[in-house]
Amino acid sequence: MSINSNARKLVVVPEAGASDSSQRRGSTIAEPAVCALCFGAGMEVVPGKGARRCRCRTQDTRTKLLEAARIPRRYEECSLANYQPANNNGSQLGAFNHAYRLAREYPAVSRGLLFMGACGVGKTHLSVAILRELMEKKGVPCLFYECGSLLKEIQDSYNPISQTSELRVLTPVVEAEVLVLDELGATKPTDWVRDTLMQIINTRYNDRKLTIFTTNYLDERHTEREEILEDRIGVRLRSRLYEMCKTVRIEGEDYRRGFNSW
Repeated sequence: MSINSNARKLVVVPEAGASDSSQRRGSTIAEPAVCALCFGAGMEVVPGKGARRCRCRTQDTRTKLLEAARIPRRYEECSLANYQPANNNGSQLGAFNHAYRLAREYPAVSRGLLFMGACGVGKTHLSVAILRELMEKKGVPCLFYECGSLLKEIQDSYNPISQTSELRVLTPVVEAEVLVLDELGATKPTDWVRDTLMQIINTRYNDRKLTIFTTNYLDERHTEREEILEDRIGVRLRSRLYEMCKTVRIEGEDYRRGFNSW
């Protein structure tokens, strides 16, 4: 029998007033299966050690954490185990080591990570992998948001016919124990965008909440017209990120280009 408390089995229930033959046919309804380890109590007895939270409840909690984390379907299978640095690419291997160390040492860490690099070098993969490690192995509540989507949800909350509010959108973001903000700087940097990001990130900065960021924008300007991260998010916010996160530069080819050869 499965240890998962959500497992279900089918039983036959006779219908009222039915004949013997129709009772044998019956109808099928779902009845929760009882865990073989805790028999539904939620605690299992470990010989020689005492009682502990049953594995069926632990698995159920982790499943709920994953569902609440808002990880996009495209990235939901990303993990540290299936991250593959490109051959002879020290920056990608170094980024993996930073991600692995953060997940292993949490909560004894004081700074998050800012993965910085071009498209398709594994920034989002590593960010999601960290969240999965923390949720699956340590039961840490986490949240993932793409910056553009978050800003759009906040804007939509201003609509009079909206079923939500700005506070309802922002509260889980600023209170999440660990947050990934993907594609920082990708949205056109209007005053409203900068002020909103400042409100979110500064709140987490003041509360010492662990945050992981990804961005395509670098800190060095290689041409006169090239925009850097500071141009996109502002000087004040970039300053806070230096203290909040270790900047991890990732280089390499866009792995998605490889799909054209298939």
